[in-house]
Amino acid sequence: MKAKFHIPDIWVHKDLNLYLIKFHIPDIWVHKDLNLYLIDMIKEHPEYFYDDIEIASCYGCFPSALWNGGRALGGLALETQIQSTIKAFNDRNVPIRYTFTNPTLTEKDLKDKFCNHLCAIAENGFNELIVNKPFLEDYVRRNYPKFPLVSSTVKQIEDYDQLMEEFKKDYKLVVLDYNWNNDFEKLDKIPQELRSRVEILINPYCTPHCKRRKQHYEVLGESQRKCSKQTIYEQLGAVRSVKDPMEDANNFNCPNTRYNFYQITHYSTFVSNNDVYGRYLDMGFNNFKIEGRVLSKPNVIESYVYYLVKPEYRDRVRLEMLTHRPQVEEIKEHPRLFIDKNGREIPQRRV
Repeated sequence: MKAKFHIPDIWVHKDLNLYLIKFHIPDIWVHKDLNLYLIDMIKEHPEYFYDDIEIASCYGCFPSALWNGGRALGGLALETQIQSTIKAFNDRNVPIRYTFTNPTLTEKDLKDKFCNHLCAIAENGFNELIVNKPFLEDYVRRNYPKFPLVSSTVKQIEDYDQLMEEFKKDYKLVVLDYNWNNDFEKLDKIPQELRSRVEILINPYCTPHCKRRKQHYEVLGESQRKCSKQTIYEQLGAVRSVKDPMEDANNFNCPNTRYNFYQITHYSTFVSNNDVYGRYLDMGFNNFKIEGRVLSKPNVIESYVYYLVKPEYRDRVRLEMLTHRPQVEEIKEHPRLFIDKNGREIPQRRV
């Protein structure tokens, strides 16, 4: 499906003279292998996919980073895994985008060594940060100025004037609250010259105008905080925690967390693929975010197939993605080094 519409001047690259439909996909950790496979497939078999699409970023975070928000992520990542993940995406010309949007953060949390370490190793002027707290944003601007910043949908901005204030800052993109979706009267008020800086979350799993969304973000943020405080032995599962740090997040009463992709398509905020490649592009919006950081692999695959793949190739792409087995990362060094929540490397005991 090739979109037939007037190409706004703001889309035209000065050097390459082309326009791209940009998708931002989940997740750098949970769905790392799936996403790398998708990126490679787009390059190797462009005929499978809609014309002029680009994977513009892969968002998410590494466990168990305190600053991470939106979804809670427990466990532990090896230093070598972190660096190889960043390299794998960057080598494919895709930036990673940290989700530093924990709503429970305080200024004391700015000293978190692990999160600062994540910034230090990813700051190259290409990778990005999603932010929602002004003090964290200011801190990052001072200490890691090379990061392009993205304004988070976690801010829940539904007011037009407040949204316009976001564009006065130097955000690379502003992720709209999903309640703007398909409200074309409101969307049409966004000035044309700003629409290339708008990112639209096209498959929100949250109920439209959910009254408990803010509370849910906070519960997830508190669970993330508890995960970040675990000892390395608890993160590895070698020692059982007194209380599961994810318990409150897992017990939060939200049926939407168990929905599959097609159970959300009836929401008024769901953006169909026809509208993505039709009405939204005609209006000048060309940045689209696909949700799914902690969803099951089949759910994420289905969203990719629906939004990115031409109908005649969907069955083939779906099967290839479902049956793909990633290569096991080769261990080249001994002893291995773990990195704890404070950014310290801890040698693994020799067996």
